[in-house]
Amino acid sequence: MNFLNLIKIAIKAIASNKFRSFLSMLGIIIGVAAVIIMMAIGQGSKESVRKNISQMGTNIIMIRPGADMRGGVRQDPSAMQTLKVTDYEKINAEKNYISHVSPEVSASGQAIFGAKNTLTSLYGETPEVLDIRQWTIQDGECFTEEDVKKSAKVCLVGKTVVNELFGEGQDPVGRVIRFKSIPLRIIGVLKSKGYNAFGMDQDNLMIAPYTTVMKRVLAQTYLSSINCSALTEEMTDNAINELTQILRTNHKLSADQDDDFTIRSQEEMMKTMSSTMDTITIILVVAAAFSLLVAGIGIMNIMLVSVTERTREIGLRMSVGATGLDISNQFLIESIMISITGGVLGIFVGYLGTLACQSVGLPTSIPLWSVLVSFLVCTIIGVGFGYFPAQKAANLDPIEAIRYE
Repeated sequence: MNFLNLIKIAIKAIASNKFRSFLSMLGIIIGVAAVIIMMAIGQGSKESVRKNISQMGTNIIMIRPGADMRGGVRQDPSAMQTLKVTDYEKINAEKNYISHVSPEVSASGQAIFGAKNTLTSLYGETPEVLDIRQWTIQDGECFTEEDVKKSAKVCLVGKTVVNELFGEGQDPVGRVIRFKSIPLRIIGVLKSKGYNAFGMDQDNLMIAPYTTVMKRVLAQTYLSSINCSALTEEMTDNAINELTQILRTNHKLSADQDDDFTIRSQEEMMKTMSSTMDTITIILVVAAAFSLLVAGIGIMNIMLVSVTERTREIGLRMSVGATGLDISNQFLIESIMISITGGVLGIFVGYLGTLACQSVGLPTSIPLWSVLVSFLVCTIIGVGFGYFPAQKAANLDPIEAIRYE
């Protein structure tokens, strides 16, 4: 019996039991759709995180005080005060692979204007932080190096602070607000960045000269961190090595002493987040894939029922010359057709599910390879779970099969 005839017989057999065939496909449809949706959400979330981190610049390098924590052990408070202004000055003077550098101190508290107040964060920086963090001044201007030297009481504010204190559409430039009783004159408004991938409002902040925050707000002599940007993304490793050497020399650390600071790059953060998202995606896909296993068992069950119901038909075909291989191929083709048809419908349902996820704000992205893998898995399920029923049909005794009632 030729292959084309086997396909025609398989289509006729499936069509004669439409509802039962659909129920067999339903498990495949749900399983494939679930896998595609989970992969789309995982991939979309990963791309969203990478995009948000990239917006801050992939060549950013962050220096924090204290050695890298191991095993969750809390460090001595003095270990968190190892970064000094002299470290910033040394880096700024000796940098070769660094394009911009800015010391940072920060404080959280209420910003007050008249009878209105809002909880925000105040960051002490130099003007170079705008280039490092890729901030843009929308209204007004940035403070200058002269303001840094004089510890001037000036600041930049984000859109959220403006909206909370002055209302939307208002121009706050030139007005004076208070932060922890310290008056600060607004000289610029930052262009809105919105929320990042971690749900943090990037517009709820104030930026002032770091000397102002250190002396007038915090009354401290050490830095919270130092932020830098490498000349290019490819030079990030060279820049980290350079920073390590400068800081170790400035801190007078001997060769056998560990660093009393921690350096992290934005690229490293991106890789860590991507790895985490990949792990989450794998867990989601494996969970969804179990439904495909159940669907395969369902197909095998239906095919076994079909063999039992068509025992006499099998006997008659064998009696007129059909071989065991022909009978086996016939049931294998039926199983594969049910599986692949269910897979195609599952891909379509998965695509609609992805659109539904997008409509509620979830980031999604369907990788092409997930569709190809779905076809491959459906074929494997059709062959794998259809093999036993097909062999059972092929091994029937023709005489006994004809007599079967």
